[in-house]
Amino acid sequence: MNPINEVHVSRPGLVVIDVAAADDGTALAFQQLLADRWATSPAQRTTRDVGQPGVRLRCYLDLNQPVGSDAQADTPPPAPAQVQR
Repeated sequence: MNPINEVHVSRPGLVVIDVAAADDGTALAFQQLLADRWATSPAQRTTRDVGQPGVRLRCYLDLNQPVGSDAQADTPPPAPAQVQR
């Protein structure tokens, strides 16, 4: 996978997800589960890395923009949890 671009994690609530799965269908189904809940920038296809099993997929989420059936239009989303270092 390519390096993560700084703009994709430039503020709290932005997430980059790298998925490894056995096949295209599994990776794309997982991506769809995410897209049903949050605003995403979906990948159109998976990739294969030479010498590695399965397929890879990268997608981008914005946790500040819920879009799924659980989202309430008049209720702001919860703030992302702070990571302790």
